[in-house]
Amino acid sequence: MAEKIVCRNKKAFHDYSIESTMEAGMVLTGPEVKSLRAGKANLRDGYAQINDRGELMLLNVHISFYTFATHNPNEPMRSRKLLLHKREINKLIGKLREKGLALIPLKIYFNEKGKAKVELGLARGKRQYDKRATLKEQQSDREIQRVMRRNEI
Repeated sequence: MAEKIVCRNKKAFHDYSIESTMEAGMVLTGPEVKSLRAGKANLRDGYAQINDRGELMLLNVHISFYTFATHNPNEPMRSRKLLLHKREINKLIGKLREKGLALIPLKIYFNEKGKAKVELGLARGKRQYDKRATLKEQQSDREIQRVMRRNEI
């Protein structure tokens, strides 16, 4: 059984250059897990931040309200604690002190054991001309693939 991807942050790969990725667990309530299993999440403006107590928190991630929840309705935009080892958080603190680096969620998925995980990316913001260069490169790659497919037939 492979991982089941709930949602991806496609905009992140356009706006940022991802330097490294890591996996973190999430502290969720029951209705939030059910919403995730239904695919009701949005990572568009999300980011992760280390608070003053040394905990990693996921902010601005929208997990929709589960319609069949009878009690404890979840707040869709609440901050959620992420689970990482202390030494991993300490490494992140050092890396995030560099100017221009941010920690953003790339995807939310369920692993083989059925646990909800988030893949975080250590990202550096792209400039406008970097974004244009990336788009041109992708278009030229697509064009090369089209020509190669035509020649094979």
